[in-house]
Amino acid sequence: MPRRHRTPGTAADWLARATSSLALAQVAKPEEALWEDLCFNAQQAAEKAIKGMLTHGGIEFPLVHDLADLLELAETNGIPVPDDVKRSARLTQYASLTRYPFAGETATEAEHAQAVELARTVIAWARKAISPDRGTTS
Repeated sequence: MPRRHRTPGTAADWLARATSSLALAQVAKPEEALWEDLCFNAQQAAEKAIKGMLTHGGIEFPLVHDLADLLELAETNGIPVPDDVKRSARLTQYASLTRYPFAGETATEAEHAQAVELARTVIAWARKAISPDRGTTS
């Protein structure tokens, strides 16, 4: 596993970035855009929310995009991860592989809708812990 790195920013900063990535994932798909690129934004939203939770817990994390690894790190350090949040690990595929032309399969509109829903779930989980007064997603 790559070395762990304390990144700058607060948990709230990470959550703000996660919310921004989710907003980008939810834009109406321009004709020229690919679904997998919008799915990438959903993956980024989930990743940033998880990193916000790790930051909130004072946990250093590696600079990786694998959501399963990051969620495992959270659990190993005493942060309970609900099953619906664990399902977001499937978003990892959008972090790199589907963004490159040589990777093969493309994402569909239905997969994009699932990716956005998973990202919303992760952000809601993080928001509840990081900003208890704002426990809903935008």
